[in-house]
Amino acid sequence: MKKSETLRIAIVGATGLVGRTFLKVLENSFIPIAKLDLFATSRSAGTSIVFKNKELIVQDIKNINFANYDVALFSAGKDASKEFAPLAVMNGTLVIDNGSYWRMHPQVPLVVPEVNFEDAFNHKGIIANPNCSTIQLVVALQPIENKFKIKKVEVSTYQAISGAGQKGINKLLREIETGVPVDTLSKHPIAFNINFHTIQSKFGFSEEEIKIINETRKILHRKNLKISATCVRIPVLVGHSEAVSVITKNEFSLEEVEEVWRQSPGIIIMDDPQNEEYPTPKMVEGTDSVYIGRIRRNPAEKNGLMFWVVADNVRKGAATNAIQILEHLLKVAPERIFSFQKMFK
Repeated sequence: MKKSETLRIAIVGATGLVGRTFLKVLENSFIPIAKLDLFATSRSAGTSIVFKNKELIVQDIKNINFANYDVALFSAGKDASKEFAPLAVMNGTLVIDNGSYWRMHPQVPLVVPEVNFEDAFNHKGIIANPNCSTIQLVVALQPIENKFKIKKVEVSTYQAISGAGQKGINKLLREIETGVPVDTLSKHPIAFNINFHTIQSKFGFSEEEIKIINETRKILHRKNLKISATCVRIPVLVGHSEAVSVITKNEFSLEEVEEVWRQSPGIIIMDDPQNEEYPTPKMVEGTDSVYIGRIRRNPAEKNGLMFWVVADNVRKGAATNAIQILEHLLKVAPERIFSFQKMFK
């Protein structure tokens, strides 16, 4: 790799759960790093974080000069993304944003490398990382769509509390320790319980359910896809699980379905339920694949398929997916990192 293709990287939101996981994933990535700086709000500035045995001091995001960086990895919330991502782009810095603000913007590609990496070629300086629950779902759906054509999707998610960040983890651990509900995220306890995400109206979908519906349509390029979702948070630290029901246009055998998945990148089949071999949140923690099990027909539907999908929501559902986008660009289209302003004027 050319010396000119080493990267100057800024991590915005470095002290958060996903920000720290960016660093863990980068430690094992082939990406050649010429410069790495960490940024967060003034509240977290001054924090020290170790990366490859070197102590890095977190700086105040308000002092960042994006002209000093080729890439900025964002996971600081939608308000920070709204304010600072355009500034980065103006200075020639590619933004890969884990926040929700840019995901549905028509000029911003929403990318999962195993599914629609080619969309990243059309970026205008910002590439959005999808919601954690969406990522693992579309990795599982895309091979089925390619081979059998999907007519309808119904998904129920069972989401680890780390999807709410460190404050979610703190809430669960504190409640388990004390037995007293902690009034963050929800008025309801999460220990030995479940919570729904924010719901704006009586008969409406939650914010999480809306994200899954809209983002799946965008990523699969199926704007009219029939899809519904029910999402809950559960008292698990890491690992989102999803029960998925699909109706396909074309007929299939379960053996064909399993083989299609086995041949698809990023997927591991774990499906020997009679011997209690199936994916669980505990076993996928710390990994970067999407695990599929409980493959079976839906007896209530013609061409109905049901399956179970589990992934580490902090890694593949957030940090790893963002790093994989960067790795793929660096491999096949480095000019879309280093020279994107020239390409899209």
